[in-house]
Amino acid sequence: MSNEPPSSIPPPPGAGDIPPPPPPPPGYGGPAPSGYPSAPPPPPVYQPAYGAGPAGQIPPNLGGVFYNKGLNILLMIVTCGIWAAVWSYKTHGDLKKYNGDGIGEVAGLLLGLFISVVIMFTAPNEIQKMYERDGRQSPVSTLWGLWFLLPIIGHIIWYLKVQDALNDFWLSKGSAPA
Repeated sequence: MSNEPPSSIPPPPGAGDIPPPPPPPPGYGGPAPSGYPSAPPPPPVYQPAYGAGPAGQIPPNLGGVFYNKGLNILLMIVTCGIWAAVWSYKTHGDLKKYNGDGIGEVAGLLLGLFISVVIMFTAPNEIQKMYERDGRQSPVSTLWGLWFLLPIIGHIIWYLKVQDALNDFWLSKGSAPA
């Protein structure tokens, strides 16, 4: 015997009268009705940290003492390293004004005064983020902070490379050269 139903049985009443399923809601494969986006919204625009000023502020010119490598090294020697904390204050302030985030002036000054080795990691890290946000390869990275392991000459090499990276970036953004 076959498992097929006999053809003499009529189909249930209204079996051919089933309406088609409703169209899918917008965004589920069907065409998007007018007024609805056909793609998800773009990610939110980067917003600076609370309390930070508008990002993108660059130093107007690089003629100040903070951007002069030779003068900074001389001042660091004459002041027995105190100038390094002042440089850190200015540098981290510039970075925060441009990036919209970072440790900022006061934290840079305090770290420069009390735990100066930390600055050797934070400054290159913030510079690296700044270059990457600009879509460029950074000449320094957080690992540059390891130059502190080589006394005196390591600090000078670190400073020269970090200041070069900063000056080059500011010049590329329109700061006036010294």
